[in-house]
Amino acid sequence: MIKAGVVGGAGYTGGELVRILINHPSVEIKFVHSKSNAGNLVSDVHTDLLGDTDLRFSPSLTSDIDVLFLCLGHGDSKLFLENNDINKAIKIIDLSQDFRLKVNAGTRWAYGLPELNREAIKTSNFIANPGCFATCIQLGLLPLAAKGLLTNEIHINATTGSTGAGQGLAATSHFSWRNNNLSVYKAFEHQHLNEIGESLKQLNRKFEQVLNFIPQRGDFARGILAAMYLESDLTTEEAQRIYRDYYAKHPFTHVSKKNIDLKQVVNTNKAIVHVEKHGTKLFIVSIIDNLLKGASGQAVQNMNLIFGLEETEGLRLKAVAF
Repeated sequence: MIKAGVVGGAGYTGGELVRILINHPSVEIKFVHSKSNAGNLVSDVHTDLLGDTDLRFSPSLTSDIDVLFLCLGHGDSKLFLENNDINKAIKIIDLSQDFRLKVNAGTRWAYGLPELNREAIKTSNFIANPGCFATCIQLGLLPLAAKGLLTNEIHINATTGSTGAGQGLAATSHFSWRNNNLSVYKAFEHQHLNEIGESLKQLNRKFEQVLNFIPQRGDFARGILAAMYLESDLTTEEAQRIYRDYYAKHPFTHVSKKNIDLKQVVNTNKAIVHVEKHGTKLFIVSIIDNLLKGASGQAVQNMNLIFGLEETEGLRLKAVAF
């Protein structure tokens, strides 16, 4: 059994991670750390886990683990590792943005997008889990980047659920504001653009095209839908073949000939991509669950790869569907 520890277990990503790990056949959770909830039952915070676990939040860490998941806020993971002496034998999977960019991570951290870096993930002790928007958008563009076909500027409109903003209260997270509402934020300057750009250049060093990214807040709890288009000479059939070939050996990313919708992926670790041609433009739709493939599910997928397990182990989850 893989012995796992979770730091920051009271938040959305921490809760999702615990939900997966308590049902993972090869994992034993040794502790779930939370300063603010120390001593409380995990099920008192994540009430859906009542009857599933008797775990309590721990005020301290133990070194008797094989893997440590950091479900902390952006900037806090770096501080945590600076202030805590972690055994060098422990694998670390960080869900914040602290080590995603090469300028911050150097060569120590592998960028944890399996559809891009599966082999590097398998041999790394330190994994920087991708951002949720970044995961969704990259999965829509990687096959084209790999073929050197991102030769024109790319237009991206993507909408995320409210859980993408975390549990902290803000004016835009209150139910009365978010419900029956839609808004744009960080237009053209979202922080995930940097990691998307690094990945596209990893596949195609000549990539210099502009990414016009318009993020939106949706009035639903979870999921991301990214709609993208660019000028392209490909036909629909050629594009679909390129996408199917690229994802043929990746068990969680699927290419659909039909139009897609969020309920196909919510509550799963799946990503689904749809491509079609309109005049001179190639239109791409990509969907994920922001808390699973966009965060905790992908973190467990990375753990499976690190420890030589079946990539899908513990992640065959049921979609909401209706």
